[in-house]
Amino acid sequence: MRGLVLLPMLLLAACHDEPSFDERYDKAAKEVEARAKQMDADIAEADKAAAAADETPQALPDAAKPSNARPSSGE
Repeated sequence: MRGLVLLPMLLLAACHDEPSFDERYDKAAKEVEARAKQMDADIAEADKAAAAADETPQALPDAAKPSNARPSSGE
């Protein structure tokens, strides 16, 4: 007998109100804003690293050796 009363009570407890459209929209908007801020921070960090790399002098590569191509036979 307890099982018959307990089962509907458990089913009622499992059913809860779903969030409204506005609540879901606000949650999604906050997540998008957080991702955008993180992306902006990543871009700023990459720009800073690129600027630092531009400021450090780079050694020039060794001069390329001249090509020793065979002379044309004229044909």
